[in-house]
Amino acid sequence: MLKKYLLFIFSCFCLSASSQIVNVESLRKVSDTSRWYGFVSLDVALIKNKRDIFKIANRTHIQYKTNKHLVLFINDLNLQQLDSERFVNRGIQHLRYNYKFHPRIAWEVFAQSQYDPVSNIEFRGLLGSGPRFKVIPSTKHSFYVGTLVMYEYEETEESDQIITNSDVRGSTYISVNLYPSDQVSIISTTYYQPKVNLLKDYRISTETSFVFGIFKDFAFKSTFTLLFDSFPATGIPDTQYEWTNGLTYSF
Repeated sequence: MLKKYLLFIFSCFCLSASSQIVNVESLRKVSDTSRWYGFVSLDVALIKNKRDIFKIANRTHIQYKTNKHLVLFINDLNLQQLDSERFVNRGIQHLRYNYKFHPRIAWEVFAQSQYDPVSNIEFRGLLGSGPRFKVIPSTKHSFYVGTLVMYEYEETEESDQIITNSDVRGSTYISVNLYPSDQVSIISTTYYQPKVNLLKDYRISTETSFVFGIFKDFAFKSTFTLLFDSFPATGIPDTQYEWTNGLTYSF
């Protein structure tokens, strides 16, 4: 039976471009009696933007949670083949801490490093903080709003030169989490990230994930992501999208 599921997962391709905003909401473990939680996922993708790309992606997520504290770490690594010529690596590392000082309010601090040669991003570093509000508390559905400020340092390759930028951005997100059953979850999150001193320079990212439990500790996950960047790197489209299917193992 496991072989059938694996064959199905690897036969599911996605039409996409590389996402540049990590949707942490789809990775949180909302209710768990144990303090430690984690999962490992494997995705296969066929990408089409300015190049033809074949991608194998591995994501590892580890979370530690108590009544007031939550720490989570994400390591997202990709191996990509460009136009049947060469392989490149793409990766994101994300560390986040939440302190819940009110039943519906928590304070978040996060740091992130990223490299994405396909999108001409040699390096992007983020450091941010702000409040997170739980608007609708429920075991079957929930609604969250977050408003953060973050410092961004970025190195991009343009015309065979490395261009550096150092900016302060806002990061506002809205997240809707639905749990119609113990085996099914639907999580949709939208981010808006404008530059503080130039509001017309902004990014919008929306991501919706559908997770269906196959059997104990294994689940099928399908995710669609749409990203708009008003000022992308030279030669990169302002709108990119991704549809990814994969198998997830939780521990």
